[in-house]
Amino acid sequence: MPVSLGPLMIDFAGTELTAEDRELLRHPLVGSVILFTRNYSEPQQLQRLVAELHSLRDPPLVVSVDHEGGRVQRFRKHFTVLPPARLIGHRYDIDAQEGLETARTCGWLLAAELLGVGIDLSFAPVVDLDYAVSEVIGDRAYHRHPSAVGALATAFMLGMRDAGMASVAKHFPGHGAVVADSHFALPVDRREYADLDEELAPYRRLIANGLVGIMAAHVQFPQVDELPASLSRRWITDILRGELGFHGVVFADDLNMAGATVVGNMLRRAELALEAGCDVLPVCNNRAGVVELIDQLRYEGNPASQARLVRLHGKAAPEREALLASARWHSAHGRVLQTSEAPVLRLDAGRA
Repeated sequence: MPVSLGPLMIDFAGTELTAEDRELLRHPLVGSVILFTRNYSEPQQLQRLVAELHSLRDPPLVVSVDHEGGRVQRFRKHFTVLPPARLIGHRYDIDAQEGLETARTCGWLLAAELLGVGIDLSFAPVVDLDYAVSEVIGDRAYHRHPSAVGALATAFMLGMRDAGMASVAKHFPGHGAVVADSHFALPVDRREYADLDEELAPYRRLIANGLVGIMAAHVQFPQVDELPASLSRRWITDILRGELGFHGVVFADDLNMAGATVVGNMLRRAELALEAGCDVLPVCNNRAGVVELIDQLRYEGNPASQARLVRLHGKAAPEREALLASARWHSAHGRVLQTSEAPVLRLDAGRA
């Protein structure tokens, strides 16, 4: 009998599953799994691991990874090392069309290589604005100007869609203007809601182009709500789903991060995220927290969330060997290697 996908996204420690891992992953409260560098040794091992993860449940677990390019790319050996988003933004400043084509190529290549080993989903693109104050965002952001971010993130999303993978834009409503890192503290953005239109502009564009997923940030906007955006009904239900008209999957950021701990224990964080309207609750690097939720969280199920979650499974795609033999992969790989070199601004020597 098929088991519905629950709201918890969990992780595990090694390159193979233990008996405890399998037991937890089969629990009805779990619906997805996130992989890290520690789960990877080489492509064939990863392909076998993902196949086993998919075989544990019906419908299959959604298998995900945080794999953007730049500093945040979990699998590097035997995968194309993708450039940071800021470098693509620099290309866009020199030649807008070249920048957009590069963004779309990177999105396709990222998704195609992950789908080639069976992974369903990557948490990309980052659509935070580059205010040059947030160390945790840094060169993960495309640009300071929302129109450029919207254009580049949309191109990246369309490239992922070309390959057969949904996109998850992050970190809603914006992490780029705060110094604190939500992994270690609760960042606070004291602007009024009326002053956040630039942050929301890229999301409006992505939503209009069929964005499937959004990850909400552990950032507090006290002029909007005292709760972090990830746990706020005002942000998730009223603004994101209501005002912006987003009908896709909403992920909270990792509930183990310090930015979420301000509201209480793991159970309280999960309850608030569900009440806010989040569909998926990642809990990373905290097996005790996962067990606590499985023992204590009361979840009645949500048919709307179920309908949204099934859209996260990756589409059928060429396996790795066929992909690497294809002309499209060779063309995309070559473009990315060129992009990773510093862009050169050529000036006309004949002009003053």
